Amino acid sequence: MERRSFFKILGGTATLVAANPLIVGTLYAADGSNSMYRTYGKVQLVDESGKAILASSLTKETPYIFNYPHASTPCMLVDLPEPTSNDIELVSANGDKYIWKGGVGKDRTIVAYVAICTHQLTHPTKNNSFITYVAKDKKTVAYDRSGIIVCSAHMSAYDPAVGCKVLGGAATQPLNAVVIEVASDDTIWASGILGMDIFHEYFTDFKDELKEFYKKPALAQKLVSVSAKTVPLSKYTKEIIQY
Repeated sequence: MERRSFFKILGGTATLVAANPLIVGTLYAADGSNSMYRTYGKVQLVDESGKAILASSLTKETPYIFNYPHASTPCMLVDLPEPTSNDIELVSANGDKYIWKGGVGKDRTIVAYVAICTHQLTHPTKNNSFITYVAKDKKTVAYDRSGIIVCSAHMSAYDPAVGCKVLGGAATQPLNAVVIEVASDDTIWASGILGMDIFHEYFTDFKDELKEFYKKPALAQKLVSVSAKTVPLSKYTKEIIQY
């Protein structure tokens, strides 16, 4: 069953789409086209041994990586030091407006974003990562404060506490958000992506790289099901490059 929800912006013609981690189905814009919210298979975040990761076990301000919704699309999970803002209005590069509901978990501090920079699709690989979360007690030349996600390839800075809005650098739109929820047993689940679709461009631009790591395009684009292995970024990649 599909649920459709529309919020008209007063004085404008754009559609403001509200997404909730518990929404099932596909949201559509008022003209019937696909919206900024896409559902995928609901998967559980697990550690290297396949054991469920509990929200309460996350190390504060440590970036974790899991691949979702495709086998080769890395996402970043962070337990922020403070609760996020809620119901943040975001705007894509195309001018589409949508709502990020905020962090999840007991204190609403847990967030997840697709770790593919919206500028030139820089992303973590097994060899290195130019994109990472910079803890509040660290420094970055990308912006005048920390507690943010930074892509050091071109110094794009994003604020994970407000839907990864762009703070500075070359990026022109937020990172895609991963729709996650913390269940009553403290397990963490992913179920969708919020934001402008960048996966087709990613698969095209990095075809050779993905072939190196995944052998066949079909394996790189395979949708993740059941569970997603989640590890600290420092274990996912050999080198984290951050300025």
